[in-house]
Amino acid sequence: MKLSNKFTLIRIIYAPFFMLLYFIPVWTGKFAALSMYISIPLLIFAELTDYFDGKSARKNNEVSDFGKMFDPFADVFLHLSTFVCYMHSFGSYGGYIPAFLFILLMWREFSQNFLRMVAAKQGVAIAARKGGKIKTVVYIASGFFALFLELLVRINAVPDCFGILKTVSLCLFILCVLLSYISFFDYLKQFGKMLKDLM
Repeated sequence: MKLSNKFTLIRIIYAPFFMLLYFIPVWTGKFAALSMYISIPLLIFAELTDYFDGKSARKNNEVSDFGKMFDPFADVFLHLSTFVCYMHSFGSYGGYIPAFLFILLMWREFSQNFLRMVAAKQGVAIAARKGGKIKTVVYIASGFFALFLELLVRINAVPDCFGILKTVSLCLFILCVLLSYISFFDYLKQFGKMLKDLM
């Protein structure tokens, strides 16, 4: 396996590991702070692999159609996995992303994946466009903000303004939904004719 794809694979491997770290304290009532101290730095590294795989692919001339599909798949796999976690909290404060927002994001990502599969069938690899990259950055920022709030809950450091912070988190996830659909319609604009010709 190419080095760039190994970096990408790390995100896929880490996703279920993160979910276990996040939910074990919810299930057992133990290791709340420890779960955060382990998962946060590992999640930072997992997100950084998105930079490492691209840099490695360009440096070692490993850019491929497979990599163009594998990289966004790994991003979605990791981000949707973490977003599922953020619908829940260790404390009594509720989650940070409502289920209906998660479902909207899931619909978008499944639709985008279908578009990529159709394009691949036609010998076209859909690489990430600018809108998709911006969307991913906002996904990451929203995820880490929610994780920061959960850290406050798990170390018993919830401030008086926690309600306001949760509202900010909600607004970030709403922004995720808006940007995800804007970028999806941009992909449709670019590749929609190919779909139309096949229907």
